[in-house]
Amino acid sequence: MLKHGILGLLNYADMSGYQIMEVFRDSLNYFWKAQTSQIYRELQTLKNGGYVTDTPVKGRGGDKKIYSITDSGRAELLRWLRESKDNPVRDPLLMVTFFRGELPAEENIMFFRGMKASLEMFAAQMQQADSSINLYSELTGAPDKAVYWQMTAEYGRMYTEMLINWTDRCINMIEATRTDKEAKS
Repeated sequence: MLKHGILGLLNYADMSGYQIMEVFRDSLNYFWKAQTSQIYRELQTLKNGGYVTDTPVKGRGGDKKIYSITDSGRAELLRWLRESKDNPVRDPLLMVTFFRGELPAEENIMFFRGMKASLEMFAAQMQQADSSINLYSELTGAPDKAVYWQMTAEYGRMYTEMLINWTDRCINMIEATRTDKEAKS
């Protein structure tokens, strides 16, 4: 996925590794995490595969490379977009939740409360997404593409809201089960 995320960003404009990292942080990072070292490693792999080229440029802070997508890189991006059929329900969280009955109820309640707190913090951060979308829409001159960025942000907001509601329901279900068990004792 990181490979295709980088190709997608370079499809908008040529960028240095640092610029890719910044744009990634302001956009894709909401739903896909990548460290700077991973981005640079992937750029090298993409270059070796012929998907990107790099051009050395002298800068104020020293030499840097500006990466550009190649025709084969764009073809790979379009192939991926057309063929991607990931199952949106396939989520490691669901596997973990399925087996959480092996742990004490109190530990599970704390797990879901912690998850809810993280989701609420993420929801607050998502408020910045619209300003990032507007900024990058202006920088790239691609307002027709920004509508898809807005769709992605809206999905993130709605998904986060759903997960917050779900964590509340999970906590209530665990507490109800614990109460029923105590009542039977």
